Amino acid sequence: MAGTGSGGREAGGGSAPDKVAPVAGPTSSVIVGLMSGTSLDGISAAVVRFGDEGAELLAFLQVPYSAAQRDRLAAALAGVAPDEYCRLDFDLGGWLADAAVAVIAEAGVSRDEIAAIASHGQTVWHVPGHSTWQFGEAAMIAERTGIDVISDFRVRDVAAGGQGAPLVPIADAMLFSHPTAWRALQNLGGIGNITIVPPGGDLAGVRAFDTGPGVVVIDAVTRLVSGQRYDDGGRLARAGTAIDAAVTEALSERYFAAPPPKSTGRELFSPDWIDRFIALCRRYRPEATAPDLVASAVSLTARSVADAFQRFIPEPVTDVLISGGGAENPALAEVLARVLAPVTVRRFSEVYFDGEAKEAVAFALLGRLFLEGQAGNVVSVTGARGPRLLGSLTPAGRAVRQAR
Repeated sequence: MAGTGSGGREAGGGSAPDKVAPVAGPTSSVIVGLMSGTSLDGISAAVVRFGDEGAELLAFLQVPYSAAQRDRLAAALAGVAPDEYCRLDFDLGGWLADAAVAVIAEAGVSRDEIAAIASHGQTVWHVPGHSTWQFGEAAMIAERTGIDVISDFRVRDVAAGGQGAPLVPIADAMLFSHPTAWRALQNLGGIGNITIVPPGGDLAGVRAFDTGPGVVVIDAVTRLVSGQRYDDGGRLARAGTAIDAAVTEALSERYFAAPPPKSTGRELFSPDWIDRFIALCRRYRPEATAPDLVASAVSLTARSVADAFQRFIPEPVTDVLISGGGAENPALAEVLARVLAPVTVRRFSEVYFDGEAKEAVAFALLGRLFLEGQAGNVVSVTGARGPRLLGSLTPAGRAVRQAR
């Protein structure tokens, strides 16, 4: 999921794409996509124009959370009082609205041109196949912007027996497939997830699942052992040596061997899990330095992806495009390239646009599919009972007639 994460750039600047990916559609529409991911770095906001000729990223912003905002979100994921959940739901809605206003200004389009804002919000808790909870009150966004809001994208898939995740694969297939070869798209936000896309993006052959930690373990270990928020430039990891035996034992966690469809989150890779991982590393190497521990966390993420390839990906994948905060960590990118060889590993931005924008663009696409009455889930990915229209509509705060 989105966020600068380990080794990522500090958020806040806008960017325009070098390339755009085509997607056919019966109508032209401009949609704002909003995403707050498991890395808790900030809000990713994108303005996308969809039409017969393709999909064009008009503007992208990352709005970083303040330390106080990040602390509130992190506390909510661990458990807070009902009063704080209530307040934070509405406060986050306001922050999302501010991000939407800022990216609309960056795009230079009028609000009248925008068909809807598609907001993922922030996942607070996710129980795969049973229930899911995202917040960031949609009514606050609608009131502040005067634009219709589509939200709650995951709940219908879960209600239909699905995992509710990952949802980005439909965008991976429709927007980012290779014309003649099998491609994998690996997101390295807080949690790692992979999409395997057949040539030409045929939805019938798409598979996807969460591989395990993206940067959630790397960033937490970095904070605990160095006091830094993330391993800027991968410097700590590059200065250390991974504790292979500890990583191998950590990979015995049952989730890694569970077959897809599957999804995970901070519910599993929690502060307690991370504390146990650090203790495991120190048991195997009592003299482990801070760089050794960060290098071990990097190895855990990279090897979990390689493990997923070995266990669950028989397709003849020729290249992997990595995105999310972890893609900007050179140490992680280098280890991934080594463990996935001979498959080619490239940053998503080398082929399309800024990889940090990818998930916000994906939710913009899900918003468009909602408006067109088309299913947003890929059944082979989530395991739902069938295709479902994903999302709930909150109309804009326009003047309405008072009932009599």
